[in-house]
Amino acid sequence: MLCLSFVMAFFCFQGNVITASASTSYVDDTHTTDPTRDRETNLTGTSGERTNIHDPGESKDQDDLKELNIANTVTVTYDNGNGTINGALRIFITLTLIALAPTLLIMMTCFTRIIIVLHFTRAAIGTQTSPPNQVLMGLALFLTFFIMQPTLQEVYDTAIQPFDSGQIEQQEFFDTAMKPIRKFMYGQTQTKDVKLFMEIDKIDWDGQLDTIPNAVLIPSFLISELRTAFIIGFLLYIPFIVIDMVVSSVLMSMGMMMLPPTTISLPFKILLFVLADGWNLIIGSLVKTFY
Repeated sequence: MLCLSFVMAFFCFQGNVITASASTSYVDDTHTTDPTRDRETNLTGTSGERTNIHDPGESKDQDDLKELNIANTVTVTYDNGNGTINGALRIFITLTLIALAPTLLIMMTCFTRIIIVLHFTRAAIGTQTSPPNQVLMGLALFLTFFIMQPTLQEVYDTAIQPFDSGQIEQQEFFDTAMKPIRKFMYGQTQTKDVKLFMEIDKIDWDGQLDTIPNAVLIPSFLISELRTAFIIGFLLYIPFIVIDMVVSSVLMSMGMMMLPPTTISLPFKILLFVLADGWNLIIGSLVKTFY
């Protein structure tokens, strides 16, 4: 679906550009301008009239640019030099970022650890479809927003607002926006994971965050998140495994070997989880691991 959205957005953008260009490319003979900028082509329609096609020209200012014939080319212009791109290309870039947003959410935020721990919790209890996936995804998204809110606020204050007001350009906007995100990822990344990718990429690292490329920091952060999530999942399984072992031993001593132990242990595991206020403990402990 992401690829399909990207292709459709590109197709619509390309179609609009070609339509706009074609509408300004062909003019009547009565509107022929400077012969040094025009080339005459023998294009004969149904009426037998000949049409001139104007070649692309050059401009020195914004007013001159509006008078040019853009032919079949795409021109990317800056609005009065304030560092912002024109509207059509901005819409295209926005649609592309929307298509990549799920990937960025998974790779550069705390979403990975949260959703894995929630799935481990459901599997440890033994309820296959409760809570459903939609509930777990929604809870993980809101917890991600809660944890990442200070980082996102810093990105908005230091990068998005200055960029919208024209104080910084695109490259500076990207570098400034990545600083809070890199700081968050580095705080949750173990040093040995960074060294692993640094050695693979044959880069000498001085132990500072500024010298870590994004291509190294992001996979290092993901590996550290997976390790932490699996450790938490292992700790979650221990009390529920004890209940399964006790129920299984009781059933074996009673000679009820044909009765599945999970059928009897499931109500006890749910009861233990409710009495211990399990969701409060798990969510609270999980959020505190990021602080």
